[in-house]
Amino acid sequence: MMITTAVMVAALIAPGAAVVEAHRVHTGVIDGAQYRVEVPSKWNGKVLIYSHGIYPNGYIPEQIELTNRVEAKPVLLERGYALAASLYSKPHGLSVREAVHDQGALLTWFTKNVGRPRQVLAWGASGGGLNSVVLGEKDHRIDGVLAMCGPVAGGTALFNQFLDIGFTVRTLLAPELEIVRIANPAANVAKAHEVITAALATPSGRARLALANSFAGVPGWSRTLQPRSTDVAEQIRQQTRFVAGVYDDLIWGDLRSDVEITAGGNPSWNVGVDYRRVLSRASERNLVEQAYREAGMSLSADLDKLAAAPRIAPDWRAVETLTRVGTPMGRGKAPVVTLHPVGDGVAPEHERTYGARVDSSQIRQLYVNRGGHCMHTAAEELTALGVLEHRVNTGRWPDTSPEALNATAGQYGPQFGGLFDWLHNEFGVVQPAFVRFQPGYLPR
Repeated sequence: MMITTAVMVAALIAPGAAVVEAHRVHTGVIDGAQYRVEVPSKWNGKVLIYSHGIYPNGYIPEQIELTNRVEAKPVLLERGYALAASLYSKPHGLSVREAVHDQGALLTWFTKNVGRPRQVLAWGASGGGLNSVVLGEKDHRIDGVLAMCGPVAGGTALFNQFLDIGFTVRTLLAPELEIVRIANPAANVAKAHEVITAALATPSGRARLALANSFAGVPGWSRTLQPRSTDVAEQIRQQTRFVAGVYDDLIWGDLRSDVEITAGGNPSWNVGVDYRRVLSRASERNLVEQAYREAGMSLSADLDKLAAAPRIAPDWRAVETLTRVGTPMGRGKAPVVTLHPVGDGVAPEHERTYGARVDSSQIRQLYVNRGGHCMHTAAEELTALGVLEHRVNTGRWPDTSPEALNATAGQYGPQFGGLFDWLHNEFGVVQPAFVRFQPGYLPR
């Protein structure tokens, strides 16, 4: 069922613009999913369809997000782009299936009610980056994809990472914690908080948290406005703060239960996993080794405990479901640009794993030298979008060297360089920070 509930006229005020242009705002509901569309008066025939990330239970934004950074919105409207986004019929939890359906339905609505677009670019941040990649693979109308800070290796890889964190914490710190088929998610999260807070207070606890976090590729750097600390304890605090702020419910609570409901069972496993080998591949291995040395503990002894602990087997039908609906295969026809901070706790290793699946002529992967999740500026995101648009328009990739990208991003000025580090409650203005970077493979 399709319902358009509102059509309004809004004012567009672009930075530096001398003229205020009117544009139309459409809101409504399609198949249970709220949407928002903004079309400038001088529409250029192009549509940017934005996919949001995983919202925590109970949270709904006051206005449906059309961009990851609000500063980018007036720039794009001034350039003539129509902006569109669905809240999805399932805005919380794992919603790749719903996102693909609802964004596709919104694009159909747009074509019927606004006009047939001559170009459609899909973009999104965090879980919305994954949604955009999957949308680009499944919907032939998508001409290009910009996936920002997303777990683009896919849901199966992501939830095995979460399982590895939970399994390690449970085995080494609190055997009473549940990590699959959780009976009481709220109580389980509360208990996990107690255990992790206590562990952070001791060198031995911090070492074990560093080991757990390393299996998911979580870097010891989450302060966006500061360089990476050289202090071992501080790195582990930042690492663990990220896990607590972003991953908690996905490991211990309601969102973990939601994934099992969505997949029709437990889609995660560690049967046959050799955690010694996993650690040998982990980008944070050196931090783990330093932490164990400072604590005077045997890393080998703890790895022996993990090796001896009972393993978790999956429900294979759930694995197949999560793979089918939430794992990109790299076979889409649309070119893809990815953008990721090197210090993002949603490990940039996802980019390497996904990139290996894609024809190299179809993808460019960009990185910024910064800590924190999705901590790229509006200037950097607009620059990455420009790389994608150039490829779609010309069939050729532009210069994507850090020097060229930083020069382009620098033209936007400081008003497009603001970042709020919500994990640490800090705001600042930063310079463009594109960097050459080659992530490792996911530890698994």
